[in-house]
Amino acid sequence: MREAVIEAARFLVGHSGEPITLGDVADHVGYSPFHLSRSFERLLGQPPGQFLAAHRFQRAKRLLLSTDERVVDVCHEVGFTSVGTFTKRFTAVVGHSPVEFRRLPDVLADFPPRPVIVPGADRDGGVVTGSARLTPAARALLSGAAAVYVGLFPRRSARGCPVSGTLLGESAGFLLTAVPPGTYWLLASALPAAGGALDQLVPGRIVAGMAAEPVLVTRQAPLHHRDVWLDVHADWTVPVLVALPPLASARTRRTGPPVPMP
Repeated sequence: MREAVIEAARFLVGHSGEPITLGDVADHVGYSPFHLSRSFERLLGQPPGQFLAAHRFQRAKRLLLSTDERVVDVCHEVGFTSVGTFTKRFTAVVGHSPVEFRRLPDVLADFPPRPVIVPGADRDGGVVTGSARLTPAARALLSGAAAVYVGLFPRRSARGCPVSGTLLGESAGFLLTAVPPGTYWLLASALPAAGGALDQLVPGRIVAGMAAEPVLVTRQAPLHHRDVWLDVHADWTVPVLVALPPLASARTRRTGPPVPMP
């Protein structure tokens, strides 16, 4: 079933600009829509429809930065019919509206990302420590210094702002603080530190990782440790939708008082 899910994911990515349905994907791989949907979410962490939307948003991000197309034209080109729905959902998963996202290269040129810890909203909340390291393949792809972002998310995909996050300095160790009670996934992503705006905001290849187990923060168990390895992801996997560099920029940080890295 794993191979069928991977083929379904590839089919969705290859036809993301078309009005395809779950039935179309199920017919392509030879499984019932119900069986495929359950297996798809089990392997990739989200149902096929959400996965399709994620790749449409990822393509929209690239078009917004690499073309002068109007937002409404980008909306239609990537497969959405309502610009209002597109804008609302794009803002929720990327962290910025399409118009704001298009301005980010200029903003980040004046206020570049800096190593920082952005705590969560609960001053008496939990703490998560650990390390984030790159595999040899990831290091080879980045071919230079890497900007490694680590954050806690309520889902298995990096969309929307993290509950608590950090841009690492020279050390592989991280510290996430003021984490409210809840269950979170520890996700990490690496970008070329010296890359241009397009490479920083919409990298051609994804270097990312997820801790093996979720983090359950409670008042009784506030301290946790998770390590994560970052590797090169295939193009059929779930993209990193949240715009990461603005989370570490003094101009665009949105949550919590920053804690400068030592």
